[in-house]
Amino acid sequence: MVTTTTALESELLEIAGSVPDPELPVLTLQELGVLRAVHVRGADSVEVELTPTYTGCPAIEAMSLDIERVLHAHGIRDVTVRTVLRPAWSTDDITSEGRRKLREFGIAPPRVREASGPVTVSLGPTRTLEPVRCPHCGSTDTELLSRFSSTACKALRRCLSCREPFDHFKEL
Repeated sequence: MVTTTTALESELLEIAGSVPDPELPVLTLQELGVLRAVHVRGADSVEVELTPTYTGCPAIEAMSLDIERVLHAHGIRDVTVRTVLRPAWSTDDITSEGRRKLREFGIAPPRVREASGPVTVSLGPTRTLEPVRCPHCGSTDTELLSRFSSTACKALRRCLSCREPFDHFKEL
């Protein structure tokens, strides 16, 4: 299925995408990769597609309200934000700019899976990903302190080189 995007839809997508994430305000919704599309439905009406980072994400309501507010401020009278669960959001959806901002903010960004396409299933240890790099000094000598941090999507780690604690945005 081929979809086309109008110039107005692209403009409104950029405006809605500039909304900061309520839990990680250093990132925009576009950089986080949760804003999927904006569709013009009438002269003064749009529908926005938004995918939560995980089912039951408490921030989805705040994101929706913020998107409505920014689009109303740009003259759109009727804004509907629809939660879209397919395709599911993945940490691979975070843009390279978003990853850079997370690192600068002191949060280790999620590691990127190199391969795409079919996934080979084998029994044994789960995921073999690169080690988690400290956002402060860059060392890979880090340890897990807690599987959950300030939000469910982050883990708390500590660098064994510089001894600084830091959040790690978990891979999904």
